Amino acid sequence: MGEALVAYFFEREDAESVAAEVAGDVRRGRFHGEDDDEDHPWMVLVPTGTDRTLLDGLLSRFDGWLEGVQEPRPPPRPASLPTGPRRLKKG
Repeated sequence: MGEALVAYFFEREDAESVAAEVAGDVRRGRFHGEDDDEDHPWMVLVPTGTDRTLLDGLLSRFDGWLEGVQEPRPPPRPASLPTGPRRLKKG
């Protein structure tokens, strides 16, 4: 499937509207512990190349949310190395 963001919506019509805007795929989501099919949200698989400003606006308008989105963090800086030998004994 490749990398995709997952957006959730409570109403099917909202999910279909967003999917049409971002060329996404609508599916039925499941929450853990939910037995009633009517309580499951609608998922939209959003391609990662989608404009985040557009997506954020659609999520706000249709009361949706993204699952597990983490902002990319910069790589950690390497530890600084000593410039000379370390002396264990004074002598």
